[in-house]
Parts: sequence; structure tokens; C-alpha cells
Amino acid sequence: MSAESAGRSVTVLLLFWLVGACLRITVLAVPPVVPLLHADLHLSETGIGWLSSLPPMLFAIAAVPGALLIARFGMLPALLTGLLLSAAGSAARGAFASTASLFIATIVMGAGISIVQTVMPPLVRAWFPQRIGLATSVYTNGLLVGEVIPVGLTIPLVLPLVRQSWRLDFVVWSVPVLAVMLLVKLAMRSYGAAGMAGANQSMPQRRWWPDWRDPLIWRLGLILGSVNATYFVTNAFLPDLMIAARRPDLVSSALTAINVGQLPASFLMLPLAERLVKQPWSYASTGLLATLCVVAMLVTRGYWIVFWAGLLGFTGAVTLILALALPSILSAADDVHRTTAGMFTISYSCAMVLSVIVGWLWDATHLPLVGFAPIALCGLVIAALASTVRRVDERSAATV
Repeated sequence: MSAESAGRSVTVLLLFWLVGACLRITVLAVPPVVPLLHADLHLSETGIGWLSSLPPMLFAIAAVPGALLIARFGMLPALLTGLLLSAAGSAARGAFASTASLFIATIVMGAGISIVQTVMPPLVRAWFPQRIGLATSVYTNGLLVGEVIPVGLTIPLVLPLVRQSWRLDFVVWSVPVLAVMLLVKLAMRSYGAAGMAGANQSMPQRRWWPDWRDPLIWRLGLILGSVNATYFVTNAFLPDLMIAARRPDLVSSALTAINVGQLPASFLMLPLAERLVKQPWSYASTGLLATLCVVAMLVTRGYWIVFWAGLLGFTGAVTLILALALPSILSAADDVHRTTAGMFTISYSCAMVLSVIVGWLWDATHLPLVGFAPIALCGLVIAALASTVRRVDERSAATV
């Protein structure tokens, strides 16, 4: 590899990391300002629940339209469109003085993020066909860091700068997304069509609708769906678990542990993802460990729950990185975008459905053990589907 080619690859990896951070920065800007939304818009807890559920709902709904954009206009134009919608939607959340406008702008933002998420696996395949695990771990590391940045900086830094205005806070967190969009546009101009590996070329005849009859899409959707469901549902119900364990003082510690626990895993996977992504035992191990963590959280007390929550976050991050790489590895080059769209549609739908099931079981039985049982099963689903990665050689042979 020439020095020019190596420098270009490093630049693209840096852009991947920045784009990954943009996938969560605007979403996680909401939790720190929830008290301000209560006070200013008089949003109820139900309203906050709906507001928080809109982004993952759009992640599922807008994934297939994202695949259509990729097929019709190319990966990079679709990426720019997604980033622009994300930045504009985030800023617009504070532009109007009504709850309806807040929800509508959040829908626009969520649709933009969904498009970006759908673009990344085919873009990884186009740029790094021999280093898919590394490239995926880079942008996923950015995603996980992007979850922590707004949560950590909004209250101590951003809100004082904008005089406690949640409206201006949303605008502030849209600026990095807009800046990354401009950097991607600049890279397109600098490298040109050839340098961008054809990623900015449209293919009007390219298929975009997922092949829902293909078992691979459902396997990938259930693997990623189990990861997403474990993360989102555990975050939602972990405070109630701590209260049921008579340790409300540890609610913040437990939530911090499950989220911050993801970061060491994401850095560890930078050198390891390439080796692990095609190994069935990797998924079987992390799936079984996730189940162990959930069960241990239910049968232990005090700070042990915090420990197991942190390990669950670590385990989930490892599986997330591996799962996000699979469409790029298992699909033909022209099918990565539609396989990804199908996978995201299934996975985020699973997360939403499981959240409702867990809530219903908890209300019906008032037993945390029963409520968390479906979450524990998610790890077993991942382990059961670990053999999916064995299809790498089969598909490679089929395309020769």
C-alpha cells in the first residue's frame, strides 16, 4: 500500500468514527434536559416515553427507504442526506414552541439517523473489503462514544453556556453532525469518484427491497435485535430492578455501569474484531455471558448488580460490533444495503416489542424475575444463531 493510499484509508476511518458518533449524539442529548421539557412543555412521563421511543421506531421504519436512496443515488449521497436530516431535525426540535413540533422534528432526525445507519455497512464493504471487522469496530466505537458525550457534557458544560435553554442545547448538538456532513462532502471533492470506490455512484437497476424470504436477513435481524433489546430494555427497567432490590441509591451507578461498560469493549475490539467476526464461538460466548449477567443481576444484591450491569454492557458492545459487520461479510456487494435495511427493520422492531412484553409481564406479576426472563432469553437466541457466520464460506463459494 502506497503512502497516499494509506493516508486516504486513515482519513476515511476517521470519517467513519465521526459519522458513528453522529448516530447517537443528537439522540442522547434528550435525557439530560428531560426536567426542562417537563417544566417548559409540561410533558408527562408518558410524553417523555413516546419522545424517547420515536428514534428507535424510525430506525426500523426508515431503514428500507434508506436502502432505496442508496440504490437510486449512491452510498455517499445517501449518507449526506441522512446527516443533513439528522442535523436539521435535531436543531428544529428547539425551533418551535409546541410539543407537536418537537415530536415531528424528532421523527425527521430519527429518519436521518436510520439512513446513515443503513449506509455504513455497504460503505464499509466498498472501502475496506479486506478489513470489514476493523472498519466496523471503528465506526461503532464512535457510536458508543457518541452515547456518552452528550450525557456527560450537557449539564456541566453546554446548558450553562446556553443559559439553561433546552432549545439551544439541541441546536448545539446538531452542529457536530452538520460539520461531519461538510467533512464528508469535502472528502468527496478531494478524492473524486474513483477515490471514493464508486460509493457516490447511483445504480438505478440495483435492487433495494430486502428479500424477506432469505433466512439470512431474519438470522441477522434476530442477532442484532437480541443485542438491541437487551440494551434498551435493560436500561429502561434497570431503575425499577434496583428499587425492587431496595437499593434506589444505586440506580445511577447501575445505569452508568451498563453504558460506560461498553466503552472498554469498543476499544478492545479495534484490534480483535477482524479475528472474531467469522468465529461462531464468539457469538455463542457473548450470548451465553449476556444471559449469565441478566440472571446474576436478578439473584444478587447491592453493588453486585452494578458489577453485572457493567459486564452486560461490555458483552453487548462486543456482540454489537460483530453483528454490525455481518451484512458486509455475508452479503454480495450489491446486496449489503438491502440486507442491512432488513436486519435493522427486524432488530429495532424486536427491541420495541420486547419492551412492551417486559412491561406487561412486570405489571401482571410484580416479579422482576418474570419481567427480566425475556431479556435473559435474548442471549440464548444469540448463542443459538452463532452458526450463521459459517455461511461466509458458502456464500463466497456461491459468488465465485
